[in-house]
Amino acid sequence: MSSPLLSIVDLNIAFKTGQHLQSQVVENISLDINEQETVALVGESGSGKSVTALSILRLLPREQVIYPSGDIIFEDKSLLYASEKELRKIRGNQISMIFQEPMVSLNPLHTVEKQLYEVLSLHRGMRRNVARGEILQYLDRVGIKDPKSKLSAYPHQLSGGERQRVMIAMAILTHPKLLIADEPTTALDVSVQAQIIDLLKELKKELNMSMLFISHNLGIVKKLADKVAVMQNGQIVEFNNKQRIFLRPQQEYTQTLLSSQPSGEPVPLPDMPGILLSVNHLNVEVVAQKRLFRSKKKKIIDNISFTVHQGETVGIVGESGSGKSTTALAILRLIKSQGDICFDSHSIQNLSAKKLLPFRSRIQVVFQDPYSSLNPRFNVEQIISEGLETHKKLTKTEREQAVIDIMQEVGLDPQMRFRYPNEFSGGQRQRIAIARALILQPELLILDEPTSSLDHTIQKQIINLLKSLQEKHRLSYLFISHDLALVYSFCHQIIVMKEGKVVEQGLREKIYYTPETEYTKDLLSFLDKPPRKSTKTLIHANILEKTQKTESKQKEDQKINWEDALLMRKK
Repeated sequence: MSSPLLSIVDLNIAFKTGQHLQSQVVENISLDINEQETVALVGESGSGKSVTALSILRLLPREQVIYPSGDIIFEDKSLLYASEKELRKIRGNQISMIFQEPMVSLNPLHTVEKQLYEVLSLHRGMRRNVARGEILQYLDRVGIKDPKSKLSAYPHQLSGGERQRVMIAMAILTHPKLLIADEPTTALDVSVQAQIIDLLKELKKELNMSMLFISHNLGIVKKLADKVAVMQNGQIVEFNNKQRIFLRPQQEYTQTLLSSQPSGEPVPLPDMPGILLSVNHLNVEVVAQKRLFRSKKKKIIDNISFTVHQGETVGIVGESGSGKSTTALAILRLIKSQGDICFDSHSIQNLSAKKLLPFRSRIQVVFQDPYSSLNPRFNVEQIISEGLETHKKLTKTEREQAVIDIMQEVGLDPQMRFRYPNEFSGGQRQRIAIARALILQPELLILDEPTSSLDHTIQKQIINLLKSLQEKHRLSYLFISHDLALVYSFCHQIIVMKEGKVVEQGLREKIYYTPETEYTKDLLSFLDKPPRKSTKTLIHANILEKTQKTESKQKEDQKINWEDALLMRKK
């Protein structure tokens, strides 16, 4: 029997926290990866997945990391005790890595061609004229459309899916024996996720690669992995083939992970809810080409109309670049747009900054990445109370008490209010972002992918928190997400967007069970299993249907009154 390609043997990893103190993050883990095998490493944030993966190539900072015991064996050679010269021959050549966030991993100052050429130059000794053909071939292989036009592009000019494909091309240019993929699909929408999974499967077969796939998305793991290792608090608590893990998990923690998939129902709607937000014929244009005397404009949001009722959650779904976040920015008046935006019967589209200020506190937003949206120089108390200083006249004591109260409400310990964002986990940072928005007592909360970078157990906690806050304060939500199962469990109405247009919208059960467009059907085909109908679904549908009929009658009455008045004027 041949030996495994990679073996992790009783590995312990610790970090120096003081002059003589050590903090152990990985404890006695053992793991084998055979040739042409995919092993998935799953677990919550902070369980030690990425630390383990980075240790394979010794990419953790040497001054801070300690390996008290154990070893990592690759093709019968120790990696933990290899010299830097030996490691340089292995890194990139025999073991490649795809990192979680390509925007951070790719150099923002270099073009796509320059970054890919650097790999071929260093590892395969290629000259630029020969390398270009190879680069184009691999960009085409990973599914980049019109690869020649992308050679001179910088990372910020590519979509999320394109950046991830460039990272994959960079990783496979050297035909590695082992590919480490650390959360490569986390922030991508379902259709792009599916494309990346299919691509990795094809490349693995084509190049006879083995793969260590790190993810918190169990749906993806189920499609891609041969074996699954479950990590908790730095230990592997269960390791088996995927069939045993998904059908007969042995450990309670594994069972908890599997049961944390999105489920449940939206918060019950109030009877006859009024319209809180009305968006009519919204358009957003950007300058596509600048010329000396004339510039060419391109519509990125085209004639969008929808309403959000009091206490209602409206979901917006679609691929990356479909215009979901741009729509949210237009509603917040953070970018220029045309059309009518009406909040609580007031048109806010053409209001000056001063007149818009009272509405700012009533419409708040929670962004996708809480780490980049929280000021790293402010402590939690300063972050949460910042809006109070602008919108409400409170004493210092009253502000402090308001911060304590809202932190308790979102499930944070008020004693931690003097800490800084980097001292919190991803889930805690998202709770801070929610507290910052809620302290102003808004009526509408725009949630732009608030859980996409969180693992499923934390995601479930955040969604349950948002539901309880909605029920308590009768909040309305505009929820932007690419997670279709989550959208169904959280939203009353769904808007499906593609290329800046609404292709379909309506009650969630209509969209999920009787979709009208091929695009919606394609999106829903990526769901592992269709959501189950319930009696609550029918109740929500009846309330909204009754409300919409009343609104339609009111509009008709207004139209008749207006026409009568016009006739009287003519007489």
